[in-house]
Amino acid sequence: MARNNVPVKIFLADGSDLVRARVAAMLADNGMDVIGQANSAAESIHGILAARPDAVVLDVQLRDGAGLEVLRAVREVAPSIAFIVFSNESDAAYRKRYLAEGARCFLDKTSEFDQLVPALADAARHGS
Repeated sequence: MARNNVPVKIFLADGSDLVRARVAAMLADNGMDVIGQANSAAESIHGILAARPDAVVLDVQLRDGAGLEVLRAVREVAPSIAFIVFSNESDAAYRKRYLAEGARCFLDKTSEFDQLVPALADAARHGS
């Protein structure tokens, strides 16, 4: 899923090494380029701002804090980076909060895994 033959650049911010590995493999299989990964809020903020991806796959819970901290910090500096929240913490309150803070969409890891690639492709095509 490239844009003008340029791979979509993705940053993965998730506390689980296993989830990041699985998602990275799936994205690579779909022509997307994972240009950075982190498991903590601080590393995610630094990595995202340094790499300037087209989109970020963000979990609600990171090793040292909440994904909301990452979303707020990055959007303040780089509002054009799209965020796709991808989490098991998917109740209505989380969805509402993250979408209100500027996430492009919110997907449940358990039931909406297959929607991640299309959501990222759409986010890259249309910006945040």
